[in-house]
Amino acid sequence: MASTEQRRDLPTLLRAAGLRVTDPRVAVLGALSEHPHSTAEVVAVHVRRLLGSVSTQAVYDVLAACTAAGLVRRIEPAGSPARFETRTADKHHVVCRSCGTVRDVDCATADAPCLTPAHEHGLVIDEAEVVFWATAPPVTPPRLSQRTACDTTQEPV
Repeated sequence: MASTEQRRDLPTLLRAAGLRVTDPRVAVLGALSEHPHSTAEVVAVHVRRLLGSVSTQAVYDVLAACTAAGLVRRIEPAGSPARFETRTADKHHVVCRSCGTVRDVDCATADAPCLTPAHEHGLVIDEAEVVFWATAPPVTPPRLSQRTACDTTQEPV
């Protein structure tokens, strides 16, 4: 889970966003701080380890409230369940086609939206969401050739 200092700051973040401080909200934010790009189901597992019995629906409700308040970002890579994270600043993602691992990729430029479309269709573009798709190369030495770089970085739930 998040460090003691980070957990202490979570109630402050919730209050600053206009949200009530509840144990499930603090636990969800702590789980996402420690395990970014998690699905709601994975977040629920981590929250239950901390709080005991918490429904999956309660976790979804917390994620929705925190997303609406700007504390959590929801990403939906094609063909994957929604993932959630607390790093909401300008950045993009890379997704491994082999295992589904999601990693952060900083923006190509410092200013949002970081890409300029050929035509804005009369709209004011304020954000660009880019997902890079990749395949992990095999791990060396040869005795590990059946494994990929993702296999060595996957965190068990």
